Amino acid sequence: MSEKKLIQELHIGNMISAELERQGRRVEWLARQIPCDKSNMYKMLKRPGMDIVLLVRISRILNHNFLEALSAWTK
Repeated sequence: MSEKKLIQELHIGNMISAELERQGRRVEWLARQIPCDKSNMYKMLKRPGMDIVLLVRISRILNHNFLEALSAWTK
């Protein structure tokens, strides 16, 4: 698999956005839970990577283990 394809598939912002949609929640809701400004949250979700501490926090808020999904790619 090419590096570009791998980055697209591992895009954590897209993974979080998909989980928000699955749960019927909006980005604004997540921004309030963090808390941070909604414009900052939109910017974070556009990035392919994210700070691990923030990712753990979002995983807890959404009750979804994004770290597990990412670790599956290392096997």
